[in-house]
Amino acid sequence: MIFKRVGSGRPYPAHGLDSRGWAAVPPRQVRLDQLVTTKDTLQLVTLLDEDSTFYGDLFAHVVAWEGDLYLEDGLHRALRAALQQRNVLHARVVAVEKS
Repeated sequence: MIFKRVGSGRPYPAHGLDSRGWAAVPPRQVRLDQLVTTKDTLQLVTLLDEDSTFYGDLFAHVVAWEGDLYLEDGLHRALRAALQQRNVLHARVVAVEKS
């Protein structure tokens, strides 16, 4: 199994981070088998695109919520890592509290 669970939505409240806010979060390594996806589909062209980070962040975005790590953005990066037989991903991780 690549991921802890495959989800299809964001169960956590809005975190309010924009691109600039995410950029302020330092990246760290996260194990793929600890991640819960928030998307259950992927555009194959995104996975295969060598320049997929040209207009985006180099790191995946992960939200820590109620003991789980949700992969909010970067599913293509996580799958690419798995295809390269890596079990970790560099991601920006933000903890969200209940409001």
